[in-house]
Amino acid sequence: MIAGYAQNRNANEALLLSNVMQLEGVLPDSVVMVSLLQACGDLGARQQGMWVHGCLIRRGFEFDVSAGNSLVAMYAKCGNMCDARRVFEAMPEKNVISWTAMIAGYAQNGQGPDALALFDEMKFVGVNPNSVTMVNLLSVCADLGAVHQGKVIHNYVIGHGFESNEFVANGLMDMYAKCGCPKDAQFVFNRMPQRSVVSWNTIISGYAQNGYFNDALALFHQMQLAGISPDSVTIVSVLSACAHACTDLSALQEGKEIHYHIVRNGFSSNVFVGTALIHMYAKFGCVDDARQVFDKMSEPDVVSWTAMILGYAQSDHANEALVLFHQLQLVGVIPDSFTVVGVLQACARLGTLEEGKLVHVYVIRSGYQSDAFVGTALVDMYAKCGIADVARRVFDKMAKRNVVSWNAMISGYAQNGHADEALGLFRQMELEGMKPNSSTMVSLLLACAHLGALQQGKWFHDYIIGNGFKCDIVVATALIDMYCKCGRVEIARQLFDKMPERNVVSWSAMIAGYGMHGRGEDAVALFCEMQRTELKPDQITFVSLLSACSHAGLVEEGWRFFECMSQDYGITPRGKHYACMVDLLGRAGRLDEAEYFIKKMPIKVDAGVWGALLGACRIYGNIKLGERAAEHLFDLEPDNAGVFALLSNMYAAAGRWDDMAKVRKMMKRRRLKKAPGFSFIEVNNKVHAFVVGDKSHPQSEDIYTMLETLAEQMEEAGYVPDTNFVLHDVEEELKEHMLYSHSEKLAIAFGLISTSPGTPIQITKNLRVCGDCHSASKFISKLVKREIIVRDANRFHHFKDGLCSCGDYW
Repeated sequence: MIAGYAQNRNANEALLLSNVMQLEGVLPDSVVMVSLLQACGDLGARQQGMWVHGCLIRRGFEFDVSAGNSLVAMYAKCGNMCDARRVFEAMPEKNVISWTAMIAGYAQNGQGPDALALFDEMKFVGVNPNSVTMVNLLSVCADLGAVHQGKVIHNYVIGHGFESNEFVANGLMDMYAKCGCPKDAQFVFNRMPQRSVVSWNTIISGYAQNGYFNDALALFHQMQLAGISPDSVTIVSVLSACAHACTDLSALQEGKEIHYHIVRNGFSSNVFVGTALIHMYAKFGCVDDARQVFDKMSEPDVVSWTAMILGYAQSDHANEALVLFHQLQLVGVIPDSFTVVGVLQACARLGTLEEGKLVHVYVIRSGYQSDAFVGTALVDMYAKCGIADVARRVFDKMAKRNVVSWNAMISGYAQNGHADEALGLFRQMELEGMKPNSSTMVSLLLACAHLGALQQGKWFHDYIIGNGFKCDIVVATALIDMYCKCGRVEIARQLFDKMPERNVVSWSAMIAGYGMHGRGEDAVALFCEMQRTELKPDQITFVSLLSACSHAGLVEEGWRFFECMSQDYGITPRGKHYACMVDLLGRAGRLDEAEYFIKKMPIKVDAGVWGALLGACRIYGNIKLGERAAEHLFDLEPDNAGVFALLSNMYAAAGRWDDMAKVRKMMKRRRLKKAPGFSFIEVNNKVHAFVVGDKSHPQSEDIYTMLETLAEQMEEAGYVPDTNFVLHDVEEELKEHMLYSHSEKLAIAFGLISTSPGTPIQITKNLRVCGDCHSASKFISKLVKREIIVRDANRFHHFKDGLCSCGDYW
């Protein structure tokens, strides 16, 4: 009876019956004890297995080969390889099963090298392996990624007649696939005299796991033509291949046909198949189809719930992910760490900090805070919600950090404007021995772009080349973006032209680069070149293009491109596109036309649109229209200090001091403060930051001495300070003094005393450059015979020989 239970994998029943035997004083024989050892191994019941071992010794069966083999297998399944090896070594007689049990034990317990060493010993003593031995050895090679050793065993398989054994052939295919050699697996598959569904599944999943998704789908069709009916494992593998080929719309059609096959052949109730369908549809962005599959599942498990939550989180339906997470808890399904990651991704996408904090509390209560993936998702969530300091605290508390964790924190710093901290964290990453990957490089290039740190950006470019990073589309596009934002648009174009393959993001980045440098005609020419390729522009491409037209004053071209968005490409304009058009008209002085355009907008007017109109009103001094725009912005963004400051500046520039005072009082009452202006300059690979009136720099005395010298020379050259840009009711002399200490002038003066004569000076400012600093920079460039490059919040200004590249149109 015990033997029957053990052989039928009813291990609990077998052990319960053995307890009854003990109570009744019945002594088990060797057959029963071998069966009990099998049951103990299946349950991992080491203590009971040791009791059976004691019985074997007391009954004198310890030298029985069958009993010894069972003991080895039991200890191995219980994870105790030391006791298994002791039993093995003590056996006076060993057969092929003994050696195979020991090799299988090493394989199952992650001790692959020991398994391979024992196989060498087995051959040395003249014991011939069987097919089970070979399969376990191939499993070891697969786990170790030891393709060379696997090929040695493959040669042994051929030499000893195992090649026709389907069990061994499947093991060979699995080994080659897991070692990244699917073509070698195909070679084995082609030589098989007979192939079962397991053989087909192995080769299909092998191709899918190695990224050969189209090959996997082609084999699936061959399988059907060969008359082999796919099982649930086949279906899951093929759906995975479809999901990963999500850039190819034909793969979606393939997935839908497989869905039809699933329904027709009765696989709909299989939870693994259903989950794979959800994943496939979600990858293609078809979340409604994924949800239909999910809703039809009778008993979705936590993996199914997680697949649906992740599908929502990674789409434009992130809110639904949060709703589904609450439903999951209501029905009593316990979320796992992957579920939590999906919910945190949804919070990050939505920027819902409070919801993210609640999930963080759940993470702590559920004990998931030690999970590296959950910790990384928390870092990413806080960073994308704009709370970089909290993200850093989570990062610092992580017990285990992988390269993805470091990337999340570096990227978080870069995206939140803390570029110095991003670069500092990279240095810490290197000190701790963590090797960066291409994603790290992309985040660091973003940080350099934010600071305008050209020298450091070039260093990372050299680092990418010197450390053998694959310069793929993503890295190359990040380099283009960095060089454009660091004032070297020609280098960016050279990189763009050398790219073997470009996607729509690459084209958009280069178009945007031309735009921010005021080279609208070059941006338009590049867009026309893109139209001649097979790529279709997306919404971001048109934002870049319309912005380029705006900075260059290309009004008619801008109108033409705005209209072709929907007419030629079926792209519905969004808020950013309308904001670009208002900016385009406003910069050109066509304010009434801009207001009429806003009134005719078919979508809700957002803050970006009204902000563009207010900025244009500031340029042209149209206070009446500016007040109307500001009223809308006060409703949409009541806590945006920039709106109040801009309106206050307009009143001050017009000499309406009472109105300015009222706005300032409103700001004070609401406890709003305008973001301070910073100017950055990179000298000798170090970024220096300045604020207005800054005297904290170690070379502050020399900086102000240089400013005084420049002031004298500029006045002699005809420069007259424009005190309209000092927005306080103070004496003229004090206004002029305040102008001289603007952050960009301090940065320029520092650049002049810190760099060699004739070298360009490059400044990055976080706000729009003021009119007086713009005028002063033109004078300085002519006096010192240097090019001065200033990147403000809107665009680049290249000052040379007393002129600016913007043509005073900005």
